[in-house]
Amino acid sequence: MTPSKIGFPALLQDFFLRRLIKERGVSSHTIASYRDSFELLLDYLEQCSGRTPSALTLEDLDAPRILAFLDHLEAERGNSPRTRNLRLTAIRSFLRYASVRDPTCLPVAQRVLAISTKRFDRPALDYLTREEVEALLDAPDRDTWSGQRDTVLFAVLYNTGARVSEITGLTIADVLLDRSSALLLHGKGRKERVVPLWKSTAALLRTWFPRIERSPGAPVFPNRSGQRLSRSGVEYRLRTALRKAAERCPSLASRRISPHTLRHTTAMHLLQSGVDITVIALWLGHEDTATTHLYIEADLAMKEAALNRIKDPSPTPVRFTANDHLLAFLEAL
Repeated sequence: MTPSKIGFPALLQDFFLRRLIKERGVSSHTIASYRDSFELLLDYLEQCSGRTPSALTLEDLDAPRILAFLDHLEAERGNSPRTRNLRLTAIRSFLRYASVRDPTCLPVAQRVLAISTKRFDRPALDYLTREEVEALLDAPDRDTWSGQRDTVLFAVLYNTGARVSEITGLTIADVLLDRSSALLLHGKGRKERVVPLWKSTAALLRTWFPRIERSPGAPVFPNRSGQRLSRSGVEYRLRTALRKAAERCPSLASRRISPHTLRHTTAMHLLQSGVDITVIALWLGHEDTATTHLYIEADLAMKEAALNRIKDPSPTPVRFTANDHLLAFLEAL
């Protein structure tokens, strides 16, 4: 017997409530990412079809419409191929679930699942020099409340190599400043790790704590309203500090630097200081050390040092001498 068809709104709600939250227990970050993907998709489909999201059917999510939506993200919203692929991953995940719940959805799902992710060039890994880090840490005005917070925020980001979500989610209970100084970070997939702090970072935190609420669940880096600082808030404060830091280090002015750049910077400086790659992977919370090997590939100085250990086998270069007047002309250019 062919099962009765389930409406698209019911399938989507079940996908979030049953599949993602109840069965898989995914993190709040994953829920937020998938939610944003479907809000964008439903808004686009409403503009195309003239029907409200609740009136849409699964047939409205056919492959041509999904491809048009992905092109819309890049062409009109200015999203990168990486973001495009992220939205496609959310849609695929939903359609796999829908085809299991209602096999009549399988033809539509199969055509969308056949859409491939878009390849893109991976830029060289960017990171700051130690001089640029010092300029950034000195940029905020420590005489103001927000300036002191930003100084501590950037110092903690550099010290720990934490993701923005790990820093914005940091609470007073996660900071250990007694016998030893460390932070308890809550990473991807609900994985936790403890990262030690330098004495200077611990001292900054001790100076900062009297200026904020000290209850265990209170955020370490609040905004003016006392709520945890948002991702966009961290990015804005970083841009503000970078403009000031560029007066001291002009090299900062022409680059796109994000909070994730500080994470790369921590990894590169640990690597350049001789820390083993497996320790760096644990420090950053990487599940696979292959991810951490990107930092080795990005460090030109390490490559040059490795090359210098090997004797150059090339013979002594011989200067080419042209024996024809036209070749001689070209050679002289």
